[in-house]
Amino acid sequence: MAAVLRSGQLAQGQAVASLETAFAAFVGAPFCVATSSGTAALHLALLAHGVGPGDEVITTPFSFIATANAILYTGATPVFADIDPDTLNVAPDSVERAITPRTRAILPVDLYGNPCDLVAFEDIAHRRGLALIDDACQAHGADIGGRRTGSFGTGCFSFYPTKNMTSGEGGMIATSDPDVAERAAMLRSHGSTDRYVHEELGYNYRMSEVHAAIGLAQLQRLEERNAARSANAAHYDAELGLPRPAVLPNAHPAWHQYTLLLERGRRNAVAVRLEQVGVGVGIYYPTPIHHQPLYRRLGFTASCPNAEAAAERVLSIPVHPGLNSEDRHYVVEQVKSALSGWR
Repeated sequence: MAAVLRSGQLAQGQAVASLETAFAAFVGAPFCVATSSGTAALHLALLAHGVGPGDEVITTPFSFIATANAILYTGATPVFADIDPDTLNVAPDSVERAITPRTRAILPVDLYGNPCDLVAFEDIAHRRGLALIDDACQAHGADIGGRRTGSFGTGCFSFYPTKNMTSGEGGMIATSDPDVAERAAMLRSHGSTDRYVHEELGYNYRMSEVHAAIGLAQLQRLEERNAARSANAAHYDAELGLPRPAVLPNAHPAWHQYTLLLERGRRNAVAVRLEQVGVGVGIYYPTPIHHQPLYRRLGFTASCPNAEAAAERVLSIPVHPGLNSEDRHYVVEQVKSALSGWR
């Protein structure tokens, strides 16, 4: 960090380039393009694949709203496919049924850091001539079939402060397509191909050197911290034995969240009790995207009963690497108490 500040170059310098190189090696993708946020990464990835007005992009309704908003930014139309009720990730068969002549891309999400069926989506994209853009914003270091997220199609990551690794704020596009990487890099800097030469309308989506320096330090500890998250999740599995989103047999989650699946109506009461005893909880996400006021106002409708049911059941408990054994024991005991006390 001190070296970056002494350099006097605080935007698009060596630290950004170093983070791009290091992250590409980490995920197993030939090219990475750093951005100012995960949302910016999604937006640029879509644009770099030529998505625009008149196109459709199939995605999940059960995600943070940025996933679908990035599609709207391009002028394209989000098409919501329902999720698998076990994994809570968008279901490949639901996606395939939603494909039309206007479909340009598939944009699945690795919800809670749990890889979706990227092998199946890669096959669908190849067979149907579609772009695959993986929203891996919660899945730094997760893998499926021996490949890390970011190595399937074009992967997008967020380095927001709550993520498994952070740069303070920032994002990353990972891709094996040199044309996608080149176009994304141009569009993130006002469509510039050379200093003060602007070929097309672009954006100020650059990552600063300060943020990149933080990201480099965080990346060095990511595997260690992910291992701690995995140990915490395994402890909850053993001690609580409660339903949670299923993990595909050939996948290893990054455990961005550890999410319980509680009976309808029970979730809110348990959440209140846990908050009262100092156990932080989160509901990710209480309202599917197609039911958000913005999307209702825009006329979006979708038949996604699995997503709607999941929104009423999910409750995330602490799984971050800062937990010690006493913390985990306390969380387990308080969850058990909350469940036994609910009527």
